[in-house]
Amino acid sequence: MEYLLTGFQHVLTPVTLLWVTVGVTLGYILGALPGLGKATGVAVCIPLTFYLPPVAAIAMLIGIAKGSAAGSAVSAILLNTPGEPSSAPTALDGYPLARQGKAQKALKMGLFASVIGDFLSTLILIALAAPLAQYALLIGPVELCAILLFSLTFIGGLAGRSMLKGLIAAAFGVFFATIGIETETFIPRLTFGLLELDEGISLVPMAIGMLAVAEMVVQGGNARQLDQEAQAFADSSNPDDRRVTWGEWRRCLPVIGRGTLIGAVVGILPGLGASVGSFLSYGATQRASKTPEKFGSGMIEGVAAAESADNAVVPSSFVPLFALGIPGSVIAAILIAALVLHGLTPGPLMFREQPQMVADIYAAMLCASVILLIVGYAGQRLFAQVIRVPIRLIIPGVLFLCCIGAYMETNSIFSIYVMLAFALLGFFSRKLGFSFVTFLIGFVIGPNLELTFRQSLQLLNHDPMRLAGHPIAILFGVLTIVTVALIARSNARLAARQAADSDAVPTQQS
Repeated sequence: MEYLLTGFQHVLTPVTLLWVTVGVTLGYILGALPGLGKATGVAVCIPLTFYLPPVAAIAMLIGIAKGSAAGSAVSAILLNTPGEPSSAPTALDGYPLARQGKAQKALKMGLFASVIGDFLSTLILIALAAPLAQYALLIGPVELCAILLFSLTFIGGLAGRSMLKGLIAAAFGVFFATIGIETETFIPRLTFGLLELDEGISLVPMAIGMLAVAEMVVQGGNARQLDQEAQAFADSSNPDDRRVTWGEWRRCLPVIGRGTLIGAVVGILPGLGASVGSFLSYGATQRASKTPEKFGSGMIEGVAAAESADNAVVPSSFVPLFALGIPGSVIAAILIAALVLHGLTPGPLMFREQPQMVADIYAAMLCASVILLIVGYAGQRLFAQVIRVPIRLIIPGVLFLCCIGAYMETNSIFSIYVMLAFALLGFFSRKLGFSFVTFLIGFVIGPNLELTFRQSLQLLNHDPMRLAGHPIAILFGVLTIVTVALIARSNARLAARQAADSDAVPTQQS
């Protein structure tokens, strides 16, 4: 506690607060632009921190990560185009709210849920980073393989109306993740002689194509109808449509608490990522709701669930980074370079060798959460005006930004070809009812799933009886089977109920 109080004294200076504010603001803007997310923002800005003091430099980079996680909800709510894949669940209910003239309500709830989830997760990081180091050592390749398989199955069952289609989409995502150099033999797989595919397909152009470009194509086909809806619903005369009411707060606070807990746990477990956390939270909230059938039509609880978990993943993903030196997410991996550059080597020894530096970073993270609330709230009214812009003017700008985001990932025109190819795949997946988000999560998890599966086979010597020595893996294996059974039964009941309702409607009309 003494170190933390001293850390606040070091951070609460005009220069440090200025750089934290710059980082949060820049991250919020990058998050709102499709394709330019926190990973890109932090990677590009690391060279800019060479001449900054260590605390200010690291605080600015963490501010970019936090601001981007919250800002990605803006485009998800207003344009139905998530700034990052992890904001896809936010669009499911945020965009319908915006089309109903409740854009400011959705943006405010998204911001409040983001800040609360981020702040509480930072407190969890401060409390658990050092003590959890010894427990994190228990997660080996066998356990991580079981956890990844459970996550993929759970999300595949919840992401769409059909569990079978969700699992098929996830399997295709894992399949595309195998393209590139094979991990053991270093032989190219499925590259068709293209050198650009030796390192595999890049996530950013794939995600931009399936999420943003495909959505712009769909919206372009409905441009006239969308413009009419914008004129009809952009201005709401009801003041409750522009603010979060007390009744909505009472419904959303438990949701935010659950989402924060889910996001924190997902962040602590290496390899899962923010997309897993946001979809787990959204699915859990939908299952716990008394009216699950209304989700997807403008339920503010859906926005709160997704955003609280999404933003809780960022701070908690630093737990394995600080405790073991193992990055729990892409952003944590990128931050290793910045931490080492400024004299802080991630790992258990840093708590002993540089406790004050660690405390300064904790203080900067807490201050960044407060600054995020101020910056985000100040820009709410400005961002809400985007809904009034005709869709025919929005589409070219979004497509231009998508091309820039895809190109910046590899500095190659080939990335734009990849983006267009997966835009086509994303378009048809929408038309056929396959979950493109489950596909993306399968693609993200795929490399780790393959690697840990190969390592597990070697550790177990191809003997399934040796799993008895890995109780955590057995637990998640059982959870996977139980999850598939429960989701299948729930989907069957829902289908039967919908069939009964459809049969009842013609009877009543006759």
